[in-house]
Amino acid sequence: YERFTDAFQFIVDVPVEWDEPYYLEAEPYEYVTIARKQKDKDAWFVGSTNGYDPRISTLDLSFLPAGKKFTATIYADAKDAHYKSNPQAYTITTKTVTSKTKLRLYTAAGGGYAVKIE
Repeated sequence: YERFTDAFQFIVDVPVEWDEPYYLEAEPYEYVTIARKQKDKDAWFVGSTNGYDPRISTLDLSFLPAGKKFTATIYADAKDAHYKSNPQAYTITTKTVTSKTKLRLYTAAGGGYAVKIE
């Protein structure tokens, strides 16, 4: 964890108490993307895990309250990431998002992404 403190920050930030989960996309044995709202706060955490085939995930943020702006911190696979040959290739970006936002995120073979929205 000491080698990747920037990426580990997501784990530090994840709460232990949640309101309800939102299942955003899934294909059995291929991928799943889930959002959870932090209990009693206006913060959401999204996690996605991918199977063996790289793909583009479309993250629809319509579960967010309408009319509000949020900051999304996106922890994602780098374009050259691969679970065998380059498992530690990642990017961290920040974007302003709303309930109308649809993010297109690359997920590597055996990869995924995490997003903190607040």
